[in-house]
Amino acid sequence: MAIRLFAAIDVGSFELELGIYEISPKTGIRKIDHVRHVIALGRDTYKNGKIRYELVDEMCKVIEDFADIMQSYKVTGYRAYATSALREAKNSQIVLDQIRVRTGIEVQIISNSEQRFISYKAIASKDAEFNKIIQKGTAIVDVGFGSMQVSLFDKDALISTQNLMLGVLRIREMMGDMQVSTQMQNTLIEEMVDNELNTFRKVYLRDREIKNLIGIGESILYLSRESHGGKPVEWITAEEFIIFYEKIKLMSLDQIQDRFGVNAEYAALLVPAAIIFKRVLELTGAEMFWIPGIRLCDSIAAEYAEEARTVKFHHDFSEDILAASRNMAKRYKCHGPHTVSMEKYVLGIFDCMKKYHGMGKRERLLLQIAAILHACGKFISMRKPSESAYNIIMSTEIIGLSHMEREIIANVVRYNGLEFDYNRVQLNEELFRNTKGELSHEDITILIAKLTAILRLANSMDRSHKQKLSDSRMNVKEGKLVVTTSYEGDMTLEALSFNQKADFFEEIFGIRPVLRQKRRLS
Repeated sequence: MAIRLFAAIDVGSFELELGIYEISPKTGIRKIDHVRHVIALGRDTYKNGKIRYELVDEMCKVIEDFADIMQSYKVTGYRAYATSALREAKNSQIVLDQIRVRTGIEVQIISNSEQRFISYKAIASKDAEFNKIIQKGTAIVDVGFGSMQVSLFDKDALISTQNLMLGVLRIREMMGDMQVSTQMQNTLIEEMVDNELNTFRKVYLRDREIKNLIGIGESILYLSRESHGGKPVEWITAEEFIIFYEKIKLMSLDQIQDRFGVNAEYAALLVPAAIIFKRVLELTGAEMFWIPGIRLCDSIAAEYAEEARTVKFHHDFSEDILAASRNMAKRYKCHGPHTVSMEKYVLGIFDCMKKYHGMGKRERLLLQIAAILHACGKFISMRKPSESAYNIIMSTEIIGLSHMEREIIANVVRYNGLEFDYNRVQLNEELFRNTKGELSHEDITILIAKLTAILRLANSMDRSHKQKLSDSRMNVKEGKLVVTTSYEGDMTLEALSFNQKADFFEEIFGIRPVLRQKRRLS
């Protein structure tokens, strides 16, 4: 297979970056050029809610230069992603339109969960180290300019992930123009960080042992540089990092600039970053700190390489999304055996109906997650579980899913227990502007209807929560979806529920579901 030249653009909160990559099955992903331009978009967004025209103008000029560089390399593909600064800006659509018109570059705003997930893919591309380190309790700490993400792994599985509003630029802006000493400012930052992390510890770190920390984000790349020659450090013990922290917190801004080779603006962000990593190390009790040297542009290239099947990763990322969903279901006391049966039934129906529903692998994953989370609303309200489930899912970030995908799942779970009305499906129109893909409101509504029909039918098959149909077989024959079981006991409740859900299923797919009980001859 031929070598591909790919360009990744990161429209970040503090800088614009361009990475040029050579991607091939033989050599993997190799960076051949990297250009960055410091521009504090996040300062405007976090302070005023909008990005000033002067910064938009500067941004367009830089991205136009990026386009020229891409053309000189004759890249065969590119992706340009924007993160929290544009994601939170009220004038984001105007900014995106200006970039497209003036530079020809289409920038897509990605959700926080998508951003962190692709960063995680870039780490996983370092197969040997990553697969070894996550066998023991591990936390990935991704400290950005707008926020930070903590993802917990145990025995090769993603346990949970949480976003905290502790980005280094955001922290600096929150400090504002406080007329206090450097020591007092560091103390205030520590208290701010501790307030968030202590809550995280109570909810997510109970009875969980963390041995390793993986640090990513721009700031850790600078913090990891050694003084002799600027050579980056990959592995460091917790004790060594604490000693390093005690040194950097006593440095002046001028000393930090000289020590790390950064300008004054960047230098002001490194101490808050060091405080965050230091407190996470102390909070988790991690012994080793791995710094794989990942930038968002590297992550974009890794995502592209995986989707293009140019580079094969040995880690199953879909399983991580499912593992995080199952842990979420566990947190809301969903019935384990029933949920397992639901997963089995929805996937069985989906797979034997492939010729009729026209959906793919990604939709299959969304359906499976809906099955896992379908009963989470009962934790809040037994009277209105569907609405409660919708609110829980929309309020909980699921790593690897876009906002739109999360809203699809939330609506499928909601209409599992409510009458479906095509005209009343409420979708956040902002999602259609800020999400990758070109699906219309009508496309999404129809997709929700399809997934809901399957989920409802699967739910009816375990109406008693006693897994009576666990041996069921499914196939489409003569215009009917035939579900056959050898269960010999009473299954009246399942049969009644199945027939009730069959009408909506037939309305959506034109296929009538039929439940047959195959009895043994005595």
